[in-house]
Amino acid sequence: QVQPVESGGGLVQAGGSLKLSCLASRRTFSNYAMGAMAWFRQGPGLEREFVAAITWSRGIVVYAASVKGRFTVSRDSANNTMYLQMNNLKPEDTAVYYCATKQGPYGSGREGDYDYWGQGTQVTVST
Repeated sequence: QVQPVESGGGLVQAGGSLKLSCLASRRTFSNYAMGAMAWFRQGPGLEREFVAAITWSRGIVVYAASVKGRFTVSRDSANNTMYLQMNNLKPEDTAVYYCATKQGPYGSGREGDYDYWGQGTQVTVST
């Protein structure tokens, strides 16, 4: 099993919070210390877009402008898990959220840079 597995999605009111988790396998990275993971999302009728990324070894993060200041990405190396804490959620955050992994020490906002993808978890923000 090399595909990551997301969890934590659900229904929340605008202004609320959710925390997503992504469990990765150590088999995901050929060199476990030299990898990165990211969150992408795809809203209804929209293309998939980058949300946030984090490097596994140093924890360097990068965010999309639309979520900066509201979302926080983190990782727990001991448990092979990445998180996305989402605060002050808005209806436009409604989407299927995907976790993805890549080789190499740098995060990226480009889908094509990622090797493995999870099945996604639905987040719905009501007004």
